[in-house]
Amino acid sequence: MAFAAWAQDGPQLFQSQCAVCHATDGRGTERGPDLVKSRRVRAQSYEQLRAVIRDGVPARGMPAFGKLPPAELEAVTRVVRGFSAPAAEAQVAGDRAAGERYFFGQGGCAKCHMALGKGNAVGPDLSMLGREMTVPELQEAVMKPGAKIKPGYARASLRLANGQTVRGFVRNESRYNVQVQDFAGRFHSFSAAEVASKEAIPGSAMPAAKCSEGECRDLLAYLSGLTGPAVGANGATFEKEGGPKFADIANPKPGEWPTYHGPLTGNRHADLTQINADTVKNLVLKWVFPINHNTLEVTPVVVDGVMYVTGPNQVFALDARHGRTLWHYQRPMSGESRGDPAKGTNRGVAVLGDRVFLVTDNAHLLALHRVTGALLWERTMTEDMPVNRNMGNTAAPLVVNDLVVAGISGGDMGMRGFLDAYKASTGERVWRFYTVPKPGEPLSETWQGTALEQFGGGGATWMTGTFDPETNLVFWGTGNPYPAYNGDQRKGDNLYSGSVIALDATTGKLKWHYQFVPHDLYDWDAGQTPLLVNTKYKGRDRKLLIQANRNGFLYVLDRTNGELLLGVPFVDRMTWAKGIGNDGRPILIPGKEPTNAGTLVCPNVLGATNWPSMAFNPSTNLFYLMAREDCGVYVKPPAYQQKEFQKEPGYMVLRALNIETGKREWEVPQIGSADSWGGVLSTGGVIFFGEDSGVLGAVDAKTGKDLWHIQTNASAALGDGHSWRSSPMTFMAGGRQYLAFAAGPNILCFGLP
Repeated sequence: MAFAAWAQDGPQLFQSQCAVCHATDGRGTERGPDLVKSRRVRAQSYEQLRAVIRDGVPARGMPAFGKLPPAELEAVTRVVRGFSAPAAEAQVAGDRAAGERYFFGQGGCAKCHMALGKGNAVGPDLSMLGREMTVPELQEAVMKPGAKIKPGYARASLRLANGQTVRGFVRNESRYNVQVQDFAGRFHSFSAAEVASKEAIPGSAMPAAKCSEGECRDLLAYLSGLTGPAVGANGATFEKEGGPKFADIANPKPGEWPTYHGPLTGNRHADLTQINADTVKNLVLKWVFPINHNTLEVTPVVVDGVMYVTGPNQVFALDARHGRTLWHYQRPMSGESRGDPAKGTNRGVAVLGDRVFLVTDNAHLLALHRVTGALLWERTMTEDMPVNRNMGNTAAPLVVNDLVVAGISGGDMGMRGFLDAYKASTGERVWRFYTVPKPGEPLSETWQGTALEQFGGGGATWMTGTFDPETNLVFWGTGNPYPAYNGDQRKGDNLYSGSVIALDATTGKLKWHYQFVPHDLYDWDAGQTPLLVNTKYKGRDRKLLIQANRNGFLYVLDRTNGELLLGVPFVDRMTWAKGIGNDGRPILIPGKEPTNAGTLVCPNVLGATNWPSMAFNPSTNLFYLMAREDCGVYVKPPAYQQKEFQKEPGYMVLRALNIETGKREWEVPQIGSADSWGGVLSTGGVIFFGEDSGVLGAVDAKTGKDLWHIQTNASAALGDGHSWRSSPMTFMAGGRQYLAFAAGPNILCFGLP
């Protein structure tokens, strides 16, 4: 569209499409934000702004305008951009290099502010300032910092009822509680009863600039050029103080939940006792936090009283005690992926030092600052690979020593799986392990046919693994081979698909592997948690790896060498294999392969279990999981005709298993569609689980006796057919134990009165 056309038509289009919420002049109404003063709007590139208008922001109630003709979409975008052009788009005179030296030197700006990963996170991060502010706003902020104080940065001094004093920025406040960030960057949460008095500290913490005319000019030139870290640019080193060290992740304080699984071992068992078999009946709802995504799959991470939760390409840092927002990072969905990543599925973050790590839908690994939420570095995991929209990410990364480890999704549509490790400080890739070979490489003899060359082989690493500091081994489950139900072009075992791999954490070299289903024809990947336990096993102290696999068998391995110690069914509906042989391979039942007409096989394609979490209680010596008793029809593509099959309805059941024998000590059958995805949590002698109906239930860990439940309805009210897609967790804050989980679009938090 030519300039004259959009200049003429753009305002009219904005008036008809946008003014009802944002007003004709863009300054906002009660229905929509001010587009003139919005730093969020200015921070977007032109392309990002157009994408937001096209796709909408459902989390904030903004509809999509994707049906507009391209020319009209361009016209509206230009109008919105014209309301408040950021300083980065202006030609600001001055020497940016000199301004940078002044910022980090004589000017003292970096004592409180960070810019592109350098400085101190006391005040707001300035890395995107050139996109967030206009030139006049920059000038005012530098010369008259007290004129406008950014929300969340008003200062106060709190005298507590216990006699202590806390000074800092008031990030949130109500008549019931207050959240304060002290001047060292630590967050504090207090109820109103804990605060004896609060005295406001007037003015801004930032003094007015005392620069000369030339220094001020150069400083403004530098600040106007700050548009965020470049993709692939190395980040800065960790802050010397603040944030959890790896020792705090490996041996967390009681009440911390520092990774997706809780401990690095993957065992969702917490040695906390306030919520127990006697008190669980008294649980009450403490707060609700909506993320407005249809079905959340996140497990919250809690460190130092701050909870981190995710939605589609976004992270919220919350006061874990009261559920108030401390910061929010978000970017638009990329449109570069398919499947679950394209739906916005995200299961959480990892935390280490001053960093919070997130992987986006299109497999970009991000490092955000734990205090400000600002982007510190960004790596494209697929940057050295051919473009493949099947590749994305949905899982939480895992911190391992000084590395952050992340996998890749997309195995259901064709790709080559891998696992990456990056320096947590800078984002530089340290190692990569490919889960399947290329044609001609070692192990390609286990792939006879064209599957590797044509489709990549599969073997995605789409769930979060575990780590054992004692052996320095990373354990990760690998996905199914591709094509999933037709093995004609991939004859052989298809290594390392459908396996658990044990990698040296320093080098990424393979130490051992165990393949659960050689030449899998049922899409039974091995993404289930490789849970690590140290316990006495059959009279010996052993380092174990336990996995209840999607194929219906419970496996117990020696995690130091991969030796199989136990392989027994944990479901009754099992028709594809008789058992596990002495060689560790399944003893197949003939005639159960997929056919063009279809073959009825148990378990079904969803698996006897799947990615929902499991737990082991060292006191009861029992392993807990949600099992699915169901069968399905497997059709070999291309399907010519299908038979009609009669089968029993499926159902879900919570089971407690003896890991030495596989014996079921107790079970809790459920009524429902057998299509739910709720995991389990063990704490205080209680097992919490997501029941098939949408109930969060609690039973006695020793007996399975019902103790408490609440109907969350989860996503059932949204009509998407999935009652649960998350697993519960627990944490301590302010000396009290809480229970939190995602149900539908909400994070719910419960505690004792």
